[in-house]
Amino acid sequence: MKNFFSTRLGIIIVGAVIGILATLLQKFGNPANMGICVACFARDTAGALGLHNVTKLHYIRPELIGLISGSLLMALIFKEFKPRGGSSSIVRFFLGVFAVIGALVFLGCPWRASLRLAGGDWNAIIGFAGLILGIFIGTLFIKKGYNLGRSRSIDKKLAGWAFPAFMIILLILVLIGFKKISNGNPPHAALWISLVFAIIIGALAQRSRFCTVGAFRDMIMIKETYLLSGLGSFIVTAFIMNLILGQFNPGFSGQPAAHTMHLWNFLGMVLAGLAFTLAGGCPGRQLIMAGEGDNDAAVFFLGLLVGAGLAHNFGLTSSGKGIGEFGAAGTIIGIIFCLIIGFTMIQKRK
Repeated sequence: MKNFFSTRLGIIIVGAVIGILATLLQKFGNPANMGICVACFARDTAGALGLHNVTKLHYIRPELIGLISGSLLMALIFKEFKPRGGSSSIVRFFLGVFAVIGALVFLGCPWRASLRLAGGDWNAIIGFAGLILGIFIGTLFIKKGYNLGRSRSIDKKLAGWAFPAFMIILLILVLIGFKKISNGNPPHAALWISLVFAIIIGALAQRSRFCTVGAFRDMIMIKETYLLSGLGSFIVTAFIMNLILGQFNPGFSGQPAAHTMHLWNFLGMVLAGLAFTLAGGCPGRQLIMAGEGDNDAAVFFLGLLVGAGLAHNFGLTSSGKGIGEFGAAGTIIGIIFCLIIGFTMIQKRK
């Protein structure tokens, strides 16, 4: 049976659904222009797990659990759950660490950059320019033979279940009201709304292979616009929904969870775009693959969690006032790290 969501119309519908649900999450309580943000939600979850001490950002985000659950469900139904891994795990871990540092200097992953743009935050235009440059640099390495090594199938099914099981345990802790984890202060929609919406998004993203970084990567490398159609639909639909819901606020200044230090908005997303491309996809796509049993994607996400904690503990993350004390240094070090990985992981073609 043909997968409808792998067609162009299918991916456009997926993008539209994500745009609608993400903006509704904002209406129902998530922060403005932050209906879905894997980087920001990894930061909040890292805080809830004790990886940083900013208590107002301690909350296990049900959206992350929902994305993985939706992907896992679809992978099981359509027999695409395949435990696999072993492709330069430590490198992927640190790519995750630096990817989230870059995203938190900008204040958002590519999904939130899309929502910020759709909400009228023009700083996101600068961020997108940096993201595309980072992806472009990554494609240059890929064209030269960059490769983290082959991911291998794992016979033991349990290996593929380990990370989804970890996320389900977190959900159980939230549901039973384990206060240290669940009583965080960040604005958030009701748990069941966040969870259901994210399960829907995760399921659709699994069926369509929706990926914000892949959209630009494929366009640059092979002139393929399938994923870009989905991303465009996501942004346009979110823009229309923001107009309907009264959430559109155009301008550079006074934007929620954003700053106007354009150089670092740009370079932060250069770092994020480069790290995501070298790892094989945007953070949302990494979560979806983790739900399919991909241990390498799970390791990358664990890098995101740890990196989010480090970013807050060492003054790397930004706020509405501007970048953190060591945000510039962290961004430059991250770009250098990614360039070293890019150059050293080029395999000579036989």
